[in-house]
Amino acid sequence: MSASTEGNARAAGYTPHPYVGGRTAALRALAAWRMRWPGAPRVIVLTGNPGSGRSRLLTGFLMMCDPEYRKQLPMDDLDPATVPPDLPAPAVPSAAGRTAAQVLWLLADHFELAAGRTEDVFAELAAREEPVTIVVPDVDQAGPVRAAEEATRVVREVLTPLAATETVQLLADVPRELATELAGALPASQVQVIDLDAPEWADPKGLVLHAETALDAGSGAPELPYTTDPAARRALAEALAARAAGSRLTVQLAVQSLLMQPEGFDPADASQLPTSVGEALDLHARRLGADPQTLRLMLAPLAFAEGDGLPVQLLGTLANAVAGRDMSQDLADGMLLAAPFIQPVEPSSEDGEDGTGEDAEAGAGDGRTLLRLMHPALAEEIRSGLPDVRDTQTRIAMALLEEVPQQDWAQADPYIRDHLAAHTLEAGLLPQLLTDPGLFAHADPVTLRAAIEAVPLEQLGAPARTYLRTAPLLTRSQASATLRAAFLESAFVEDGLAPYAEALHTRGFRLPWRTLWSVPLAGVRAVTTGSVAAAGEDGTTVSRSVAALLVPEGTPGSRTLPDAADGAVAPQDGTAAGEDAGAVDGDGAAAAGGRTALLLHDLRAPEYVDADPSQVVQPSEEDRAAAPLGFSRGADYLRVWARADRRMVAALVSDSPVTDADLSPDGVLVVATERGVTARQILVAAPPAAPSVPAQRTGTTDADASHGLEGDHS
Repeated sequence: MSASTEGNARAAGYTPHPYVGGRTAALRALAAWRMRWPGAPRVIVLTGNPGSGRSRLLTGFLMMCDPEYRKQLPMDDLDPATVPPDLPAPAVPSAAGRTAAQVLWLLADHFELAAGRTEDVFAELAAREEPVTIVVPDVDQAGPVRAAEEATRVVREVLTPLAATETVQLLADVPRELATELAGALPASQVQVIDLDAPEWADPKGLVLHAETALDAGSGAPELPYTTDPAARRALAEALAARAAGSRLTVQLAVQSLLMQPEGFDPADASQLPTSVGEALDLHARRLGADPQTLRLMLAPLAFAEGDGLPVQLLGTLANAVAGRDMSQDLADGMLLAAPFIQPVEPSSEDGEDGTGEDAEAGAGDGRTLLRLMHPALAEEIRSGLPDVRDTQTRIAMALLEEVPQQDWAQADPYIRDHLAAHTLEAGLLPQLLTDPGLFAHADPVTLRAAIEAVPLEQLGAPARTYLRTAPLLTRSQASATLRAAFLESAFVEDGLAPYAEALHTRGFRLPWRTLWSVPLAGVRAVTTGSVAAAGEDGTTVSRSVAALLVPEGTPGSRTLPDAADGAVAPQDGTAAGEDAGAVDGDGAAAAGGRTALLLHDLRAPEYVDADPSQVVQPSEEDRAAAPLGFSRGADYLRVWARADRRMVAALVSDSPVTDADLSPDGVLVVATERGVTARQILVAAPPAAPSVPAQRTGTTDADASHGLEGDHS
């Protein structure tokens, strides 16, 4: 198949695909792949220059792969060789804005796999009797942070293993610099590279049709001589296509420019037709009597925008920062100048979090407008024309930081909260930013985590390393800002960073607990709270509240117990009828691991207690029943609730399995996990919203990788 099939298809009288408008050769190759035609490759790598129309081609092909959408297309009029068979729609995990792990877990959820680790996903797909069809678009747009180069990770960690799985029929839209790497990992007989800029796949007639359709007054273009007269329209379309060197984006920008501002355009003057994306910008500015550099400076903030787009209220601030001068008049006079290259975006609901963490939808639908450039290639063109991208990012980052009122992240614009880290990453300043625990709590954890992971670990300070360790928990639990602060508060205490934990109590959060102490003590089999007589500082005997930890014999500081005494430290049931706190009694622990010992830790202070463990007095059943709080737990989460009205006052999700827990009558929650033991004073006055606790996968989903949303598969 080659470009010559385009002419053959038209000669046969077939209607062009109504969305693609050509690309017959490529569509025939994709249809053969979909029907598993003899000799067709199992894997297709679709690539091309930015603006070559890869996304449009893939979208048009997927329209024909969707049983419902096929009903809206003139299927009987299309070239039969371009029409895929009527089969169930393939899995289409878009990589746009997602990490490699997110893409993989989208697939795991789509195919309802029981995998708990990334490698298990590929193993389960390989074990399937029937092949599965997967289409991965927009790999060039992968990742929540531009500078993190997530596209490379998607290719290496997701697409390459998928391509090597014999039961997977894969089609992936990949940037040219990664296409060779992906194709080179397979035998030549199994893979085909479709480069839309290569002569055998080029579609010059389709490009003319694309321009002609865009110029047609019947399709919405204003009535002009070259939009209403078919001959004039065709002539201009051919001239545009001839100058654009196969770039559909160049044609699109040129048409939008002349239709939005037709004054001063002479269709007979070929010098007014662009040969590249950059020339489309500059010709537009000159035709309207403006300085091309001014237009580029106006658009520069959008060329650096992260996420869905830049809030319109920040455009002026960042334009001033990039230009190094006041751009307010240029922006006021030039929005029509910039209009062909900009599109408004509806903010997603995530952008509406109000900063308190109590209501993620509080700001959604408030009329906030985002702006972005028409195409990523336009952003690359503008960025490439700047003398120093890193210096520009530094000025943008400083300008954004100055927009945070009193450095209070709760009052910051959601864009600044969530994307400042991405700007400082490319500026080389991210490690210096990662010292404010308030930012850790307020920033979107997926975006912040991706930015931090792009920095070499040795360049990160202790607080950033704590955040990185905790990030999988923050994403898996889908916690609000308040609960993120609570989880981080405990993590800082666990890592010996008490000042950072204390700072979170001064940032306006209504935290559900205060972490009192944490010890990295592995092997704790049971915990209980109680009191014991111990020597005071003045030598007198005092009663001290303690946490009694059942540990393996030989643990430093512990005292071995007779087997018969093990059961004496079994926690009492602190839950209401029908609730299971998961208490592990001493006998069970002893049976599981041999002789045990008891280690006493002060309940409220970070110190051990030297006292006779046989003298520990546990709360009576009456004391526990009269306590205001009760708790229940699962494999890696706990809920604390008020007995009076069953209202939940705290929800804790752990990043390692919980081995035991106990709640003292006065509200100190002691939790033992595989990592260690932590005590938290529950603050009943201000209950937070609970995080979602997703169905738990087996294995170590969050522990076996350091990126993506291992547990949050949304």
